[in-house]
Amino acid sequence: MIRSAIQAFRSTKAVSAAEYAILAVGIVVVVGGAASAFKAPLAKAFTDLGAKITTTQTTSGT
Repeated sequence: MIRSAIQAFRSTKAVSAAEYAILAVGIVVVVGGAASAFKAPLAKAFTDLGAKITTTQTTSGT
């Protein structure tokens, strides 16, 4: 009886680990898709922000 309980506990841990692995893969896919979808707008936003900072620094420095 104890052996069967231990075996059931071990198999539950393996199933839980597999479920977490599948969940992690799903999260990676979603984050990768979002990064791919927003790549161009984010690049433009950061480029514009950098240009604005540079402009502010050069105009306030004189």
